[in-house]
Amino acid sequence: MDKKKEFKSSLKVHKGIPQPPSINPEVLTNPERKRRIKYSADEFVSGILSGSRTILSQAITLVESSLPEHYNTAQSIIEKCLPFTGKSIRIGITGVPGAGKSTFIETFGLHITELGRKLAVLTIDPSSTQTKGSILGDKTRMEQLSVHPQAYIRPSPATGALGGVARKTRETIVLCEAAGFDTILVETVGVGQSETEVHSMVDFFLLLMLAGSGDELQGIKRGIMEMADMIAITKADGANRLIAENARVSFENALHFFPKKPSGWKPQVHTCSALINNGIKELWDIIMEYTVFTRNSGYFETFRKEQGVVRMHNTILEYLNNSFYNCKEVSSLVPEMEHQLHEGTITSYKAAVKLLDKYFKRQTE
Repeated sequence: MDKKKEFKSSLKVHKGIPQPPSINPEVLTNPERKRRIKYSADEFVSGILSGSRTILSQAITLVESSLPEHYNTAQSIIEKCLPFTGKSIRIGITGVPGAGKSTFIETFGLHITELGRKLAVLTIDPSSTQTKGSILGDKTRMEQLSVHPQAYIRPSPATGALGGVARKTRETIVLCEAAGFDTILVETVGVGQSETEVHSMVDFFLLLMLAGSGDELQGIKRGIMEMADMIAITKADGANRLIAENARVSFENALHFFPKKPSGWKPQVHTCSALINNGIKELWDIIMEYTVFTRNSGYFETFRKEQGVVRMHNTILEYLNNSFYNCKEVSSLVPEMEHQLHEGTITSYKAAVKLLDKYFKRQTE
């Protein structure tokens, strides 16, 4: 058997210039790196009230933390900030995929800041169910608004929370209001029935729709349309202007069949284009008209009080959830229950009852 001839090439690949490490090794070995600044609850509140965005961001991170050791400090910060809140207009913005929420929010936000108002934008990104991570790309999409001195953009992961909002959106609103922001925009993940949670934390609910994408009236859940205080047909420019106008008429006709809103406000439908800044001013004027209307009728304050009740119940559920899973007896039993479920030797119901029994027994001891 002949040996295969060894292949020789005239080409030669050079290794090139050695690249430096992506992270400065001195930073990793620097003992000062592990010393993180820690503030007391009073120091956090003082920094928030003074308008420090660095401390505001750190406080929001602390509030969003699921670590047990952060819970009491976070709750104390929120309690101390509450007397300085309630003076803003809170606007929830949701929309169908492709409606251009980020583009709309940037143009809409720049208009608000031009009026001399201080704007906080709370953007919510969907989280991975496996890694729990999220891209948090809204800040890069809103290039102009993210660097505006009168605007503050805070992206937060949904982290499995229902309602299209982050787990601590309500608390974040409180901190932003205490920091002096008089306009709060809450952008949700997308449109779905569970997303109605956002309605319980804002004053005005704006629904963004996209014309020309099929049967618009079937493309969204009725429950969200019923809660909308205004529907905006986006991307109403160029050849799409006529299509958007036809969609506006369709939505207006559909709204006639919906029950009257508790606020007494009649929802409106308008077209707009964030790309050419058309119709944006009119949308803001309508929101101001709604604010005056509901304040005069007393609904504005009544709805805010109802939201306080919702916040109380959510706090109870969160406290019980944290107390349950941070219980040592429960946490030590969870792996065994999960193993038995994988082996098929126990039902989910019975496993849950065993864990609950362990928890309540621990509480009564």
